[in-house]
Amino acid sequence: MARFLAGALVCFLLMTGAFLIWQGRAAHGPGLATAAAQGSGSIFSGSNQPLSAPEASPKSREEKRFSRADHNKDGKIEAEEYLAGRHRYFDKLDVNHDGKLTFEEYAAKGITKFQTADQGRKGWLTPAEFATTAAPQSKRKSCSCGRSEPAPAAAPADDNSSD
Repeated sequence: MARFLAGALVCFLLMTGAFLIWQGRAAHGPGLATAAAQGSGSIFSGSNQPLSAPEASPKSREEKRFSRADHNKDGKIEAEEYLAGRHRYFDKLDVNHDGKLTFEEYAAKGITKFQTADQGRKGWLTPAEFATTAAPQSKRKSCSCGRSEPAPAAAPADDNSSD
């Protein structure tokens, strides 16, 4: 039993010595000295400044938005470039392609969605049925870090089924 305890003690001392040597070399390494001199804001460098994620400035966001709208990349947004998305949306809604949007064409997608969700063809939706009519989540809801924001809870529908 004494041999076992002596072996365990020697093993512990060797591991402690190796750890102290490793930490001593890490504190004097060339890579860490330059990073600490720059005031990196690391929790290990002793800085009292809180860590914060970098954010894009509003100017760069607007520059990115402008770049997306400038399809031909000539440095200016023409009316056709600005309205291109709206024209595509109008064309999707204008089913008979006569250049005029009737109420039936405008409401067709909503009417179809309502009829699909109304399982019992009763003319009203339960909260569970209404939840199926929610628009698909936009790809913009997630950040570039890979985490996505939690989806908003579906609004409860008014159940006006009092006969």
